[in-house]
Amino acid sequence: MMQSPSNSVILDDNDVRDTATAQKYLDAGLKAEQEGNRYGAVEAYEAAYTADPDHPDVCFRLAYNLDLFGEEDEAIHLYEQCAQMKCPPLSALMNLAVLYEDRGLYAKAERCVRQVLSTDPNHPRACLYIKDIMASKAMVIDDDLETRAEKHSAMLDTPVTDFDLSVRARNCLRKMNIRTLGDLLRVTEAELRSYKNFGESSLDEIKAMLAQRGMRLGQAVEEQRSAVKQEVYDQLMNTSGSDDETLARPVNELNLSVRARKALALLNIQSIGDLCLRTEAELMGVKNFGMTSLVEIKEKLTEAGLSLRSLEE
Repeated sequence: MMQSPSNSVILDDNDVRDTATAQKYLDAGLKAEQEGNRYGAVEAYEAAYTADPDHPDVCFRLAYNLDLFGEEDEAIHLYEQCAQMKCPPLSALMNLAVLYEDRGLYAKAERCVRQVLSTDPNHPRACLYIKDIMASKAMVIDDDLETRAEKHSAMLDTPVTDFDLSVRARNCLRKMNIRTLGDLLRVTEAELRSYKNFGESSLDEIKAMLAQRGMRLGQAVEEQRSAVKQEVYDQLMNTSGSDDETLARPVNELNLSVRARKALALLNIQSIGDLCLRTEAELMGVKNFGMTSLVEIKEKLTEAGLSLRSLEE
C-alpha cells in the first residue's frame, strides 16, 4: 500500500490536500495583510485554497479579502463553504448574514445568525444583528412572494449528496465543485461531458434526477441570458421606438459585407436583436474582425435607429 506524504491527506485516488503548502501560503497571506498588501494577500490565499480548499481559515481569509474588493458572489460562495464545515468560523457566518441581508435574503441571514447564537448565545454582534434582520423581514410587503422565493432558494441550496445519485456521479460533481442543486443548474451538458472521467451513465443519471423535478442542466444560464436579452430589448424599444418584429428580423437584411457576416456567424448572431445585444468589445474579439467591419455594422444599425449594447460605467 502506497503511503501518503507526511503533510498530505489522501481524499481519494485523484485528490490530495496539501496541508503544509496551504499553511505556508496562509502565513504568507496573513503577513501580506499586516503589511497592507491586500492584492498579495489574495494571491497567497488563492494558492493556499488550491492546496487545501477545506481549510477553514484559508477559506475564511480568502472570502473576507475578496469581499473587501467587492467580489461579493465569490465571497458568498466561500463563506457558504465555511458554513458547511464542522466548526465554521463565527465571523464567516456573520459576514455571510450581512451579505444575505443586503440581497434581501432575510431567512438565510437569520439562519446564519441563529447558528452563531447556538454556539455563542451572548455573541454581541449576533444579538444586535438578529433584531435588524427581524425588523427587515417585517418590512417585506409581499410575504407570499418572499415565501415562494425562499422555498425555491432553499431547494436550490439542497446539497447534491441528498439526491439518489451513484458514488461515481457524486464524486465527479464534487471534483467539479458542484455541491448544490443550484450549481447543477448553472452548468451545461457540454461542460459536464468535457470533464475527465465523466461518463454517459453519470450524465443520464443526473439528467433524469433533474427531469423528475422539472429542471434541466444549464437552466439557470438560459434564464439569466433570457432576462438580460429582455432587458436590452425593452431599452431598445424605449429609446429607438423599435418593436419585437424589427428586432426579430434576420441580420442578413442589413446587407453587410461577407467579412462582417462571417464574423457574426461565428458568434451565432442570427437576428438584428441578437446583434444589438453585443458590445463592440465582443465583436472585436472575433478573429479577423477589424475596425472596418465594426464601423460598417454600427452604420447599418444607426440607419435602422439601433445600436450595439453599451456597458454601464
